[in-house]
Amino acid sequence: MSRSVTILGATGSVGRSTLDLVARAADRFEVVALTAHRDVAGLAELARRHRPKLAVIGDAGLLGELRAALAGTGIEAAAGEGAIADAAASGAEWTMAAIVGTAGLKPVMRALEGGRTVALANKEALVSAGALMIQAAAASGATLLPVDSEHNAIFQCFDRARPESVRRIILTASGGPFRDWPIEQMRAATPDQAVAHPNWSMGAKISVDSATLMNKGLELIEAHRLFPVGAEAIEIVVHPQSVIHSLVEYVDGSVLAQLGAPDMRVPIAHTLAWPERMETPCQRLDLVAIGALAFEAPDPVRFPALRLARETLAAGGAKPAILNAANEIAVASFLERRLGFLDIASLVGEVLARFDPPAPTSIDAVLEIDGEARRVAAALTGKIHA
Repeated sequence: MSRSVTILGATGSVGRSTLDLVARAADRFEVVALTAHRDVAGLAELARRHRPKLAVIGDAGLLGELRAALAGTGIEAAAGEGAIADAAASGAEWTMAAIVGTAGLKPVMRALEGGRTVALANKEALVSAGALMIQAAAASGATLLPVDSEHNAIFQCFDRARPESVRRIILTASGGPFRDWPIEQMRAATPDQAVAHPNWSMGAKISVDSATLMNKGLELIEAHRLFPVGAEAIEIVVHPQSVIHSLVEYVDGSVLAQLGAPDMRVPIAHTLAWPERMETPCQRLDLVAIGALAFEAPDPVRFPALRLARETLAAGGAKPAILNAANEIAVASFLERRLGFLDIASLVGEVLARFDPPAPTSIDAVLEIDGEARRVAAALTGKIHA
């Protein structure tokens, strides 16, 4: 029997990669709903190709354009944030949560409340609202599967039946494009240099996060939410080849690692077929061609984002949401050349120091904290100097 599938954020790279895999095993999957933020042409093209029952565009003003693009197909068109949340709650057996940013929080929560399987590619869900998301999944009986390559690797290696047997989790980081740069050279780094990731093809924002290692800081928080180990048992190791995606060490000294080509279709396929496996077109790993794997400790002086993330995780409450929001404003300012590269972490640290609201108890409260943190960060932009 086929598995029903909804994809939130269908026109992004994760969404398109998911649909590529679905199309290659069309007899195994039925697409129920596809959503996008403003890319009407992209959404309509995907809807015509994959024939979902429903296509939803986030910008309500684009509903007419979407309906015109889908005329004669029999595919229902809808628009607005509420319609995207409704699509998330449409009852699909498997939902890909790939909406970028805090816009994905409410749809992810609706999907989790449905009690089915949610494949999570939205970092903000677990960083900003992790406790609420985990509680919702537990209450509904939903299965939460991580799509990020690092967390998916941990998921594949982690003994969920005996978590007490795990000694530590090791998150691997490529080190980004500035791994070997001296700090003075990093100070003058440009957006073009920061987005030129050596291994992965990613969007500008996540590429900058990789360059600052803030992505590893966010992943540290995510890992703590997803897996029952203490923050002190989660380590970060720089691994430039990006072949080992993460490792799990057990109390007997055994270390399990998941290896693979740097292609997001590998972890997506794992979640899409879970608990089974499915074929992918991804490049097969050639260990002889790779020859050697290197590892090194991250430099806390050149990459202070890791310290900020650990301090944020230790503080708990609203701090992770503030970290995420402030970082988004700082990265956007850097990409607009209004902030220096080393100023990104400085700005985030300043916002964390200035803003300390109570812990959020709802998604609306998380969004309020997120909005205020962004306002504080925007006001500080231009005043921060590394």
